[in-house]
Amino acid sequence: MTDDTSSIPPWEQRFRAPRVSLPEWAEDAPSRSLFVSNATGTFELYTWDRDSDRRSQATRRPNGTTFGTLSPDGEWLWWFADTDGDEFGVWRRQPFDAAVEGAGADFVSGSDVDSASEPAVAGLEPSYPSGLAIGRDGTTVVGRSTDTDGSTIHVLRPGGELREIYRHQESAGVGDLSHDSDLLVIEHTEHGDAMHSALRVVTLDGETVAELDDTEGGTRELGLAVLGFVPVAGDSRLLVGHQRRNRWEPLVWDPRTGEVTELDIDLPGDVSAEWYPDGSALLIAHGHQARSDLWRFEPDTGSLLPVPTPKGTVSGAGARPDGSVEYVWSSAAEPPVVRSTEGGVVLDPPGPRAPASVPVEDAWVEGPGGTIHALVQRPEGEGPHPTIFEVHGGPTHHDSDSFASDPAAWVDHGFAVVRVNYRGSTGYGREWTDALKQRVGLIELEDVDAVRRWAVDSGLADPERLVLSGASWGGYLTLLGLGTQPEHWAVGLAVVPVADYVTAYHDEMEALKAMDRTLLGGSPEEVPERYRESSPITYVDAVRAPVYISAGLNDPRCPIRQVENYVDRLKERDHPHEVYRYDAGHGSLVVEERIKQVRMELSFALRHLPERSTR
Repeated sequence: MTDDTSSIPPWEQRFRAPRVSLPEWAEDAPSRSLFVSNATGTFELYTWDRDSDRRSQATRRPNGTTFGTLSPDGEWLWWFADTDGDEFGVWRRQPFDAAVEGAGADFVSGSDVDSASEPAVAGLEPSYPSGLAIGRDGTTVVGRSTDTDGSTIHVLRPGGELREIYRHQESAGVGDLSHDSDLLVIEHTEHGDAMHSALRVVTLDGETVAELDDTEGGTRELGLAVLGFVPVAGDSRLLVGHQRRNRWEPLVWDPRTGEVTELDIDLPGDVSAEWYPDGSALLIAHGHQARSDLWRFEPDTGSLLPVPTPKGTVSGAGARPDGSVEYVWSSAAEPPVVRSTEGGVVLDPPGPRAPASVPVEDAWVEGPGGTIHALVQRPEGEGPHPTIFEVHGGPTHHDSDSFASDPAAWVDHGFAVVRVNYRGSTGYGREWTDALKQRVGLIELEDVDAVRRWAVDSGLADPERLVLSGASWGGYLTLLGLGTQPEHWAVGLAVVPVADYVTAYHDEMEALKAMDRTLLGGSPEEVPERYRESSPITYVDAVRAPVYISAGLNDPRCPIRQVENYVDRLKERDHPHEVYRYDAGHGSLVVEERIKQVRMELSFALRHLPERSTR
């Protein structure tokens, strides 16, 4: 990447600006860290020796690598090798310093990946990853899923043979391995509700030690999440996320004694947590109304103290052995930076910083299911503006006051950007998240439509120049909205979407099939009318707006065949549309490819939008 940005528009500079993730450090060797960066133009894994400040590229693959971890002793880097983004592959490993070719503060290119790494666990065929745990004694636990085997968990002890200790057709995965490598917690959905997990703690021989299940066999919509065993020798306590009071918050469970302690943390919104390295306190990540902050909580005393962070969003945080906290912070206006409570920037990538954008405003709109929270960014000038509704994916996710290059690009081009945390979004209570079941897609679009009406009535949005856009689940909602609300949208931009729900179900990875059965109440054969009602292809003949679709040829989540089915229907109607197919999976990790896609989306919208309304 070049440092000369004078001829590059700000929206492209934001994509090209080098970024780094929160460094993950080895538990027993905290001077050795791992992070993700796009410094070479593709998101790859980098190692960082903090003692020498040596930062080195560890992986180099055409479509990028972001899924990796360090062994507790810091000697090994493990990373998941799929094929061109299809998420189907095997774990590989390489020595921590295998990629180092020099020293200094700048990032150093690593050696060829194939010569530096080796298969991490012999005897395991390629699969979708479903968790990984590496013990201090060298024990390895690998979670896998395939369409034929369902979910399996395998254990490899030092000097021993690989053993399968768990198998079930429903979704399950590795939660965490205890400090002493004698207990393993498994997150599973054997009760058939893929949205709400139960927990089982087993020995490494697969013998059950204890169960914790808030779903009551799938009859109650309460889930649990593994937050981690306490990192202290001889201690079997496990930190668990629960939803017993209509939000996510932590409890402490000792599977050996059965004792459960719910923690009284007086904060609004969702509360997650992780242990400080000595086990004496919890680092609290608190999310409320699309923003987040950090706190230190001491279970023994009930002390709750703020960890100072600026207003915005903390997208990752960790407590260091010295008691300091490192975190990634950004806001809609300010690009991300890795900070420390000790002061200053922890890890600064080489090259120019991304240009700032405009801040978000909060909009609270009354909808059919309650008050809807939307985030709004306004361009310069008086409204009404051409307006893009960027619909988030998930669906169990939410938009936040954090930096994102896509909406900033639209603001630069004179668009207002509206992002809606519709029913199904996280961060507004369990009932809000679970509300979309069975009327999937239609519930979310009711909320989008309520915010659309507000945007028009308030003078923000030009009703003749509204763009509906989204990726993944957001792409699905885009196509569904174009067909069920055709009179409202002037242009539709659907990125890696679900377009034909039945075909998508049959072609997608097994874990997503389980999620669809949970959302819709069964398979397409069991509840065909629900799939028909929630599928964009059902309404394709009603679509009025020109449609742009981009899709990855290797996407296991929104497979290409179902996209082609939808496109064929558009062709039969001779409806205006463009399709871009690229050789990757569920999105691209290559910066120039992402810029190309956004450039095409902008061009399509600007070409097809009508002139400014005179009303």
